[in-house]
Amino acid sequence: MPAASEQKTPRKKIHLNFFETACTGNHECAGQWSAPGDNSRTKDRLKYYIDLAKLAEKHKITCIFFADTYAGHDVYGGSMDAVLRAGTQVAQLDPLVIISAMAAVTDTLSFGVTGSTSYIPPFPPARTFSTLDHLTNGRIAWNVVTSWSKAAANAFGRELVPHDKRYEIAEEYMDVVYKLWNGSWADDSVRWDEVNRVAYEPSRIKKIEHNGEHLKLSARHQLHPSPQRTPVLFQAGTSKSGMVFAARHAEAIYIGGMIPSQATAQIKNTRALAAADGRDPSTIKFFAAISPFIGRTMEEAQAKFDLAAKHADIIGGLAQFSGYTSIDMSKYPLDEELKLDTSKPAESIVQGFLGNFVDSIETEKEPWTPRRLGMNIALGGLHPSPVGTPEMIADIIEQWIDEADIDGFNIAYVSNPGSFEDVVSLLRPVLIERGLIFEDYAVLGGTFRENLLRQLGQHALRTDHYGSKFKFEEDEAVLGKDTNGLKTKSNGAV
Repeated sequence: MPAASEQKTPRKKIHLNFFETACTGNHECAGQWSAPGDNSRTKDRLKYYIDLAKLAEKHKITCIFFADTYAGHDVYGGSMDAVLRAGTQVAQLDPLVIISAMAAVTDTLSFGVTGSTSYIPPFPPARTFSTLDHLTNGRIAWNVVTSWSKAAANAFGRELVPHDKRYEIAEEYMDVVYKLWNGSWADDSVRWDEVNRVAYEPSRIKKIEHNGEHLKLSARHQLHPSPQRTPVLFQAGTSKSGMVFAARHAEAIYIGGMIPSQATAQIKNTRALAAADGRDPSTIKFFAAISPFIGRTMEEAQAKFDLAAKHADIIGGLAQFSGYTSIDMSKYPLDEELKLDTSKPAESIVQGFLGNFVDSIETEKEPWTPRRLGMNIALGGLHPSPVGTPEMIADIIEQWIDEADIDGFNIAYVSNPGSFEDVVSLLRPVLIERGLIFEDYAVLGGTFRENLLRQLGQHALRTDHYGSKFKFEEDEAVLGKDTNGLKTKSNGAV
């Protein structure tokens, strides 16, 4: 790791995002709602989100990225009791409802929201994201997930679809939303022609007819073209199917890894897949996560960690781990050395994250007990949680840039709002001084895509993106793609 005094020209500058969940309580760090000054219990009030948005834009944060889920973790002890007591990832508001208010008090800050392709038909989400794209003036992203949670499937009265089948459905789902966003209304469909009394020209608006294997639709898109048409597309797949999906559709990818080397292969492989699909791989932006404890001195940083450890909910941390892995940790004595069978990892989006985590803990000499595991998870342990001065944390970020070729970090909080405030007031100035992050937005008042790519005028999908092929003028039946060897037409026909 380079010392703070060893200045060198970085390969590139990166973005910083705030990583959130609209749950009343803690996002990842179970129990921190009980710490002095923590405001996580106020996340059911709009003021919380307005204040967060103002803080983020003031300090040029690129995006507030909302994770989301349809159900709480119910594997530990066979119920949600542990996460309810811990106040973590429960009592979840719908972030889609909140974003318009956050956008109203900002001009350039963007917003990413998680949404599933597995349970809700494409038409309503397409309408919702177009609505938000209009109301935010193009500052919206969709984090596309396929929903790995059995509890989420139960919430919709469904069986959990097998992993690869979910991605097969997601491929068709994306075709449908691309048709609605990009193919239903022509660019010149909006007229506001007072002389001829034409608001929207009917001949330039067409009904989408989709009759696929998994999805059917016969409708015009409910809205006229929005600033981006297609929201910026995030994804976080780590499996083979997930990486193929991301290489085709994602413009930004959320990756796991406790150290840079654990993320390097995924980044290289995904970029290679994207290049093979005809895309410029450098335009896909990769975001790692970090939960830093930052102090002006090492002693101050350690004191923040010690306070967080005092309020950490160990059982809540184990319940999170159980939910991610489908391993009921309540069956393991808290203080006996932990021996997990990881030969059959759970099918989940977090599989890669936990694989990296288990790999990292198995290299340590101190035995891992459930108590230690629960404490680690409750202190942000699914991604790096370094304790140190701004210069020390900047060293770690610089290492990730140099070794893993990342494009940004999702900052996950431990203390709220303390963690976010420390990042912008203590860490950000050091990162700017080293030339590691952008000092300002590329396009003030611009769209998310313009600011993510830092390209003025790049509102819509790039022309090398698969979704850009869906246009009003195109014959829907001529578009095709190769999905794991299966040639499909965009109308779902094989």
